[in-house]
Amino acid sequence: MRHTVKAVGLSMRLPFLVLTPVSLLLGYVSAALRVEHINVYHFALVLLAGLAAHISVNLFNEFFDFKSGLDAKTERTPFSGGSGSLIDRPSAAKGVLLAAWLSLFVTMVIGAYFVVLMGPALIPLGVLGIATIITYTLWINRHPWLCLLAPGLAFGPLMVMGADYVLAGEYSYTALYFSLLPFFLTNNLLLLNQFPDIAADESVGRRQFPSVYGVGASAAVYGAFALACALLIVAGIAFLGLPCLSLLSILPLALAVPVLVSLRSGLPRSAILSRALAMNVALSLLTPLVFAVSVLVG
Repeated sequence: MRHTVKAVGLSMRLPFLVLTPVSLLLGYVSAALRVEHINVYHFALVLLAGLAAHISVNLFNEFFDFKSGLDAKTERTPFSGGSGSLIDRPSAAKGVLLAAWLSLFVTMVIGAYFVVLMGPALIPLGVLGIATIITYTLWINRHPWLCLLAPGLAFGPLMVMGADYVLAGEYSYTALYFSLLPFFLTNNLLLLNQFPDIAADESVGRRQFPSVYGVGASAAVYGAFALACALLIVAGIAFLGLPCLSLLSILPLALAVPVLVSLRSGLPRSAILSRALAMNVALSLLTPLVFAVSVLVG
């Protein structure tokens, strides 16, 4: 039992869960621009549902990567390659899978509560989110464009617009705009994290974007997504009346420049790639965080 609990804890990838509250904060800010009083209890439930969903997909990924043999082939980094918990504790695999389903169940129960409370308009987001969690490792990872866009869809429109709807009671173009920032950033986050595992992923049939189209094309997509984020921030100030203070969020986004420089000659050496991965994580978290705070206080 002790080994199973430890394996489940490691497989949750707890440090990576920071991405969820940062994304949901954008939904909170979007709603706060239109609603005088935010129901903090509802936001707490949304946060719990989002964290449970993130934990679920991490656990499913860990279990299926172990079962496929991918875990034994990857060179783990602090940002990619899984936790390796099941390599050391193979008997805990069933416990990890059970925890994945239980986490998903928590998300579904909270989602069902809000559907009963607010009506069926949340159902499409919920169904798409659940389908993404269940199919991400086994099916989405075999389709390069789906694999490229699914992370951003989950942490962008699904999370941000879902949170905004729960807190404001309606869908809005404001929430759609806010959701595009984590959409592009999270796509880039997962895209770059796939670079160390290209050979291992190919060996088990994964067809992720870098494997199919190469590092050069992936770097071009990364640059295009980073540029789209910068243009979104400027457009929000110019056309949506967001505070000029929001320009500060371009500062952490500028870390994308050294990341791209490190990729200019193809796949860099492991030490250089690790620094690029670290910078990419930092900009993926700090850019939406600074943006959200700047809108709240601006």
